[in-house]
Amino acid sequence: MYAITQDTFGGPEVLYRTEVERPQPGPGEVLVLVRAAGVNPVDAAVRAGHFPPFPAPPFALGWDVAGVVEAVGAGVTRFDVGAEVFGMPLFPKAAGAYAEYLVAPADELAFKPRALSMSEAGALPLAGLTAWQGLVRIAGSEPGQRVLIHAAAGGVGHLAVQVAKARGAHVIATARTENHAFLTELGADELIDYTATDFATATDPVDVVFDLVGGEYAPRSLRTLNSGGLLVTTVGHNPGLTRVEAEQHGIRFETVFVHPSAEDLAGLAALAEAGKLRVHVEREFDLADAAKAHASTGNARGKTVLIP
Repeated sequence: MYAITQDTFGGPEVLYRTEVERPQPGPGEVLVLVRAAGVNPVDAAVRAGHFPPFPAPPFALGWDVAGVVEAVGAGVTRFDVGAEVFGMPLFPKAAGAYAEYLVAPADELAFKPRALSMSEAGALPLAGLTAWQGLVRIAGSEPGQRVLIHAAAGGVGHLAVQVAKARGAHVIATARTENHAFLTELGADELIDYTATDFATATDPVDVVFDLVGGEYAPRSLRTLNSGGLLVTTVGHNPGLTRVEAEQHGIRFETVFVHPSAEDLAGLAALAEAGKLRVHVEREFDLADAAKAHASTGNARGKTVLIP
């Protein structure tokens, strides 16, 4: 089979196509024929050597995957050959989703929602799990809760808007004006153009802030929260705030450390099947053009996907 690998850390140009031996599933594992592999900011961080837990190259990038079970290892009863699955296996250890095939633990995958295409399902896992684990597992989003979501038009953000809305929350989203109509379609109740307005004074107090930006956004967000409110950040390298500093303002502060979860994937799948979650794929690239995909990523709406 072929895979996209790199021999050194660096820019998109270090990614190249190579032939490798097709893996075989061990006990508890399945072999997945990859139909779509999502591209995430963490992929670029690993590629550039900015993700410390990762070993030195060579390795293949990628965690987001949607595809078809090609073979099953000993002890696997959950999936049969031919099952359509999706997931984010092994994160943060190497999974190698930028390839024609990958081996994954069966208990870290879920059945692909029929309501989503392979491309959409391949774009969903890491971003969707981040949104779900932040807003459902940590924040316990519920009806009547006021939730402010930063960078709401991005890969995690546009899914977070829908997850919070599906849980009954009142959703306030920060995004450029050109993304407001898009976010309104997804269910956002209030829109704030962060380039033209200070979000800290543009809305009534909120119960939860879901911060996908970090840095100076975190201390500014304290001004938007009710006493006893919660700031959930996805930013580990520069969150802009410590738990002690938040507590001094009467605010809870938590960080999302996204992890594989078949149960949480099933929750996302249920929302998709109910018509309450759509995945916006902004760009698709051939897997062989992974370097071009990395070079083109930026502040785009939704997700970028590689198609083998």
